[in-house]
Amino acid sequence: MRVGLFLLLFMVLPSVEAREAPLQVEGAVTINALQARQLYEHGVLFIDVRAPREWRWGHVHGALHMELGGRFADLQEASWPRSMPMVLYCDSEVCPEGAEAARRAVSWGYQQVYYFRTGYFAWQLLDFPLGKGEEGEMYAFILGAQPTAAGLPVPE
Repeated sequence: MRVGLFLLLFMVLPSVEAREAPLQVEGAVTINALQARQLYEHGVLFIDVRAPREWRWGHVHGALHMELGGRFADLQEASWPRSMPMVLYCDSEVCPEGAEAARRAVSWGYQQVYYFRTGYFAWQLLDFPLGKGEEGEMYAFILGAQPTAAGLPVPE
């Protein structure tokens, strides 16, 4: 019996191992948590590409939730200004969806794409502003104006 469980464990484990995200995405700037915080303080748009369940557990306060397999495709529309800076993130360096989001944004013509490789976990570890669930989360986005997280002043 134990041998059977042991063999089953070895058959299942390789299928659940995480994939490491690439260090860089061509056309995007890879940033760390401190650089992400600087961009956050300047009102840059943060886009969380994780699944809704993970978003509800916690995210960068004021980030726009656009799941990679869902609403993220809306960024292809011409109404989104291609000069708008954006920080794209997932959970961590073992979540390749952030890199894929950055790759897509660059291919759609976005000029200021920041790939936050270490993502939400690094942000959370440094005790930076967090949101949880959807209560109180709003994002103000006006075409032609600098995007800002609701409730956070834009530095002058």
